[in-house]
Amino acid sequence: MEVVFLTFILVLSIFLGFELISKVPATLHTPLMSGANAISGITLAGAFLSSGAGMATTGTILGTAAVAFATINVVGGYLVTDRMLSMFKSRKEG
Repeated sequence: MEVVFLTFILVLSIFLGFELISKVPATLHTPLMSGANAISGITLAGAFLSSGAGMATTGTILGTAAVAFATINVVGGYLVTDRMLSMFKSRKEG
């Protein structure tokens, strides 16, 4: 593919993502974060398959990096979701 076409797709996806996220009400952010974390978990499973394929050294290195980054993404996403859910809990005065 040409660089111009790929750049157009990138710019269009950035614009579309910004528009979609800005229209989501605050009450839906937590369920959407949980869904995004589930998708990241699927990415993690694919990264495990990629790193363990043993085809070439480059593939193993890239697969291992993918496992590391996907793990950071999943753990960070669940921490953010937990923090968002804790905002809805009632605080006990005492």
